[in-house]
Parts: sequence; C-alpha cells; structure tokens
Amino acid sequence: MNRITRFFWVCSGAHLDTLEQCPSESSKYSGIGATIFFTGLFAAVAAGYALYTVFDSVIWAGLFGIVWGLMIFNLDRYIVSGMRKEGSLWKQLLTATPRLLLALLISLVIAKPLELKIFEKEIGEELLVMHQEKKKQQEELIRGRYEADRNLAENQIQSLQNEINQKAAIRDDLARIAREEADGTGGTMQRNAGPIYKIKKADADRAEAEFNEISKRNEGLIAEQRTRLVSLDSAMLADRAAMNAEVADGPAARMDALSRLTAKSSAIWMANIFIILLFLAVETAPIFVKLISYKGPYDNQIRVVEYPFETNRVEKLARTTAETRERTSDLPDFDRKHANDKLDVLLKSG
Repeated sequence: MNRITRFFWVCSGAHLDTLEQCPSESSKYSGIGATIFFTGLFAAVAAGYALYTVFDSVIWAGLFGIVWGLMIFNLDRYIVSGMRKEGSLWKQLLTATPRLLLALLISLVIAKPLELKIFEKEIGEELLVMHQEKKKQQEELIRGRYEADRNLAENQIQSLQNEINQKAAIRDDLARIAREEADGTGGTMQRNAGPIYKIKKADADRAEAEFNEISKRNEGLIAEQRTRLVSLDSAMLADRAAMNAEVADGPAARMDALSRLTAKSSAIWMANIFIILLFLAVETAPIFVKLISYKGPYDNQIRVVEYPFETNRVEKLARTTAETRERTSDLPDFDRKHANDKLDVLLKSG
C-alpha cells in the first residue's frame, strides 16, 4: 500500500485498521479522502485570493487561506466520518444539512472575488462610466450651488445695461429732433435756430446729462457685479478641482459595478449563477460522494466493531434499570408507578 493511498484514507476519516481488512473498499475511501483533501485545498486557495483582493497582502492572505482550508478539511472529514450507511437517505442527508448550508454560504462569499476577476475588464469599463456619472452629478450639484447667485448677478447686469440703453435711446432721439429742427428737415420745417430749436436743444442736453449720470453710476454697479461673477466662477472652479479625480476601484465599487452589469446583461447574470453553482458543487462534493457511495464491507465491519459497545451499553442500562426498580419496589403504588414510568422513558431514549 503506497503512502498516497494511506494519506487519502486518513483524509476520509476512515478507521485504518478496519479498512485494511476490506481491500475492496480501498479505492472507494481513497476517492472520498481525495475529494475531502482537494475541497480543503480549493477552499484555501479561494479564501486566500478573496482576502488578497481586499487587503492586498500576500502574507495575511496566505495565512488566512491555510487556516480556512484546514477548517473546511477538518469539518468535511468530521461529517463524512460520522455519516453511517444506515437508515434512509433523508436521515443521512439531515445529518449533513449544517455542512450543506455552510457550503451554500461559502459559495456565495468565495465566488464573489472570482467573479470580480473574471469580469475585470467589463468592471473596469463600468467603473469609468460610474465615475463619469458621479462626476457629472457632482458638477451639477456645484453648478446648482452657484447658479442662483450667478443668475442674480447676470440679471442685475442686464437690468443696469437696459437702463443705460434706454437713456441712450432717449438721448439720441431728442438730439435727432433738435438737429432736424435746426437744419429744417423736421419740426417746423424752417432752417433756423429759433426758440423752438432752443427748447428742443435744451431737452436733448438734459437727456445727455441724464444719460451720462446713469451711465457712470450703472457702469460702476455693472463692474461690481462682473467682479462678483468672476469670484463665483473662481469658487466654482476651485470646487470642481477639489472633486475626486480618481476612479474608485475598491471592492465595494467593483461589486457595485458588477451588480450594475448583472442587471444590464443576462449573460453575466447567468455566468454569476454558474460560478456560484460551481463553488457549491465543489464545497458539497465530499458530502454527496459519501451519500451516493454504496454500503460495502467496511460499513458492515464498522457495524461489527461498534456492536459490542452498543450491546454493552444496553446491558448496563437494563441492569441499572432493574436495580432501580428493585430498590423502589417498597414505595407506595403511586410513587412506584411514577418511578417506573420515568425509567421506561429513560430506557427508550437511551
């Protein structure tokens, strides 16, 4: 018998002395042991890679992977060695239920880093899209923060400029009327600088003075508002520059990107399901290998080895019960009946 076969026997949790008496069972338990061993090895690699993607530390990832793999190996070995080919399949399956539930949980957790690695390129592209969307949202928020003040300043500039334009139009119109009165092309249609011209010229001069006054005052106010606009634009640019320019690529961001891709692509969704099922199949392989294996000579021999211990236990229980009944025989009928009923219950449960 080579060392590899014996090593896999140890991995299967089989009783070596008993198994040596059943040569026909050698391959069966070597296969079960190999399944348990490689499941633990696979769990170690998967857990180590999962931790490496989070903390980016080879040492800690390696240590955690080894501990995790040994834990899964020991758990599978314990459950498989404790499963007996007795009773119905459902009874055996019930014994393995905690391990099956743990396998489902492990599959969901461990499969995620592998999914992130498989769809790394697509996730990177989706992260860029998410970054652009986030950047656009931040820019809209910043623009909205300054928009009211900018609109107010621009409206005031427009209002002040309109007032200047209105005064300029009035001035130009009165100057034109006075000029036409002077050269005879309008008004009285007589070319002279008479009293009517002087009145119109006075109106034009007054409009010119009002225009100069309004223009001087409003241009100062317009300059103030333009300075305010420049200040607002500078502050807005500073806020934009302060935005995070780097693309978030941490585990949470990548999982969010994968979730978005899964929602948009049925192919990626199906791939995720198949990856989880693959891990689930690997994690539950030792249990199902034991369940589907036939009842062979080893199981019968184990039954023979364990039977004397069971009969000895039953004999001791029966003797102890008989001694107790004898000691309680002198009790009143009610107390004796109560004690005997309790003994019957204990004997049946034992």
